[in-house]
Amino acid sequence: MRDFTDELADLRRRVGDARAYLHVDRARARTGELEAEASRPDLWDDQDAARAVTTELARLRGDVEVVEGLEQRLSDCETLFELGREEGDESVQPEVAAGIAELIAELDRLELRALFTGEHDERDAICMIHSGAGGTDAQDWANMLLRMFLRWAERKGFAVELDEVQPGEEAGITSATFTVKGRYAFGLLTGEKGVHRLVRISPFDAQARRHTAFASFDAVPALDEAEAPEIDANDLRVDTYRSSGAGGQHVNVTDSAVRITHIPTGIVVSCQNERSQTQNRARALQILAARLAERQREERRRELEALAGEKKDVAWGSQIRSYVLAPYQLVKDLRTGYETGNVQAVLDGDLDPFVESHLQWRRREQQPASP
Repeated sequence: MRDFTDELADLRRRVGDARAYLHVDRARARTGELEAEASRPDLWDDQDAARAVTTELARLRGDVEVVEGLEQRLSDCETLFELGREEGDESVQPEVAAGIAELIAELDRLELRALFTGEHDERDAICMIHSGAGGTDAQDWANMLLRMFLRWAERKGFAVELDEVQPGEEAGITSATFTVKGRYAFGLLTGEKGVHRLVRISPFDAQARRHTAFASFDAVPALDEAEAPEIDANDLRVDTYRSSGAGGQHVNVTDSAVRITHIPTGIVVSCQNERSQTQNRARALQILAARLAERQREERRRELEALAGEKKDVAWGSQIRSYVLAPYQLVKDLRTGYETGNVQAVLDGDLDPFVESHLQWRRREQQPASP
């Protein structure tokens, strides 16, 4: 019978690591506290607080159940292997091998969680796409990026709310704002922030020449209401306009779309896809609060780097990835070096290899240099 000793030992180590990075012992203790809160008869008197309790409870229970399930299945594999080896029963070998393969696959997926080191990685992500240099091609490229990220979110099982889309003059879009809702949405999308470059034969060029187009992607973590920074109403300019583009049955009916400009910072946010002007205004203020909070965090980070004498490139505005459709087919991340020739799969939302390679790269970059 094949000897599975080393593979089982490695799995035992990896499951132990999962127990550590998912903080299972702490989660179990916290679960007891949350269950006591959840059983209070007045819990739902404050619906926001109640949702926070039930959401955290569900997440922690899920983490505990995942690790304990892995431990039980690994124990079953170990027992089956020992029995088969002691009795010389080779018929159990396929079952042990299959069990080990399933555990390896699940741990491969789970170990991504160990790579989330940011304070806000678990949160929903408020995302913005803007077309850049390249004219109509850039606007078409921005629309292609929007489709790519929406397809990716769908593959991950995340919910998406499309808050605002501004159509281009001839094709595509000039900007879009959307929210990806799901655990670790922000952590996964952080590595996509920056400028994305497209090289292709332009469908808008009558001479079929190759063109380069740019579009940017940004993401900020969604905030709980209690965390939102105070915004002085005197700092805001609020404009209303008629919605345009894809947005459902309420588009082009009334001037319900809202654009808010934060005058001190110049940040502009828009929302057009809610049912009323009041709802669009409330949603736009939520997005503005999240962007202002991210701006404050970025300013603090730069101050700390200046004090420490560090010199790093600012991620926003830097080209992070090239998508080449002609004269050859290649998508390449310029930070991690990861690349693939299957451009269409990437544009259809197959971003996980890029996301995972960035998380690995980020962890390496954050490790202190050897003396």
